[in-house]
Amino acid sequence: MLKMKYLSLFLLIAMALTIGTAAIAQDGGEDAPTIPPLFDGERAYTHLESVMQFGPHPTGSEEIVLVGDLIIEHLEATGWEVITQEFVHDAVGVPFPVRNIIAKRGEGPITMLASHYDSRLWADNDPDPHKRQNLIPGANDGGSSTSVLMEYADMLNQYYDFNEQVWLVFFDAEDNGRIPGWDWIIGSRYMAENLDELGVTPEDFRLMILFDMVGEMDADDFEAPGIPATAGQQEFPIESYSLQSAPEHVEAIWLAAYQLGYGDIFPYRERGSITDDHLGFIEQGIPAVDIIDLNYPYWHTVDDTIDKVSPLSLERVGQVVEMYLLQLNVIQQVETEE
Repeated sequence: MLKMKYLSLFLLIAMALTIGTAAIAQDGGEDAPTIPPLFDGERAYTHLESVMQFGPHPTGSEEIVLVGDLIIEHLEATGWEVITQEFVHDAVGVPFPVRNIIAKRGEGPITMLASHYDSRLWADNDPDPHKRQNLIPGANDGGSSTSVLMEYADMLNQYYDFNEQVWLVFFDAEDNGRIPGWDWIIGSRYMAENLDELGVTPEDFRLMILFDMVGEMDADDFEAPGIPATAGQQEFPIESYSLQSAPEHVEAIWLAAYQLGYGDIFPYRERGSITDDHLGFIEQGIPAVDIIDLNYPYWHTVDDTIDKVSPLSLERVGQVVEMYLLQLNVIQQVETEE
C-alpha cells in the first residue's frame, strides 16, 4: 500500500503548485507563441502505422531488423546521435541476434526515455487455443511505446533545447518470458549490466522513464464496427518497484498528469510490482519509473492490433512526461523571435 506520507504530500502539492510552463493562458491571441505540451498524438500514431506495416516483429526476425532500421533512420533524420548495442541470445541452442538502439542528445546527467520494440513470439493468452503459438502483432505491447519515443525524437528536436542529456532507448528481446529458452527483459538487462560498453556508469543517470503498453483506446471509443464492447480503459496505477526506486519522481509525474486533467488516467494508487525493462536499471541503482497499463484485454493475443490504439491515448502519456521534463529543467523551449 502507498505510505500515507506520499499521499498527503501529493494532495498538498496538487493544491499549491503548478508545473513550470504547463498550458498557461497567454495574451496575444492567434499570434501567441506555441506553449507546452507540444507532444502530438496524431503524429505518434503515424509512426505506429509505419512500425506496424511490417507485421509481427519478434527478436531475430527479418521484420525486426526492418523495424529497427526504420527507427534508426527516423532518429538520425531528426538530429539524434544513434548507437546500437548488439549481442546474441542462445535459445535452446538457437542463436538469436539482439539489437538495442540508443539515441542521444545534450550533455550532462542522463534522463533515459525507454521502450521495447520487439513483439512476442507466442500469443499464449489468446482465447483460441489453436492460436497460442502464433506471433502477436504487438501494436500496443511494444508498438505504442515505440511510437511515443519516435514522436519525442520529432518533438524535442523541433521545439526544445537540451539543458541535460536525454537518451531515447529502444530495447530488443523484452517480451518472450515463459517461452522455452527465453526470459523477460533480456535486452534491457544486458544493457543495464553492460553500461561500460556505452561509456557510462549508473552514476551518470538522473532517471529512467519506461513506457509500456501506453496506447490502449478508451472504452467509449470502442463503438466502431468490429471492435468488441469488452475493451478496457487506459489507466496507469503506480507500479511498486517504481515507487520504491523513485518516489519523488513518481509523485511529480502523477501530479503532472493531475494538473493536465489526466488524473483519472494516472490514478494515485499503487498496484503490484512488474518485471519490466526498468528492473535491471533499478538493480544498478538508477531511479526508474515504469508507466504501464497491464489491464489490456488483448495482451499477448493475436488481436493486439492497431485498431485497439488511439492517438489520444498516446498523446496523454506523451504530454505528461514532456511536462515533467520541463519541470526537471532537462529541456527548455526554443526561444522564438518576437
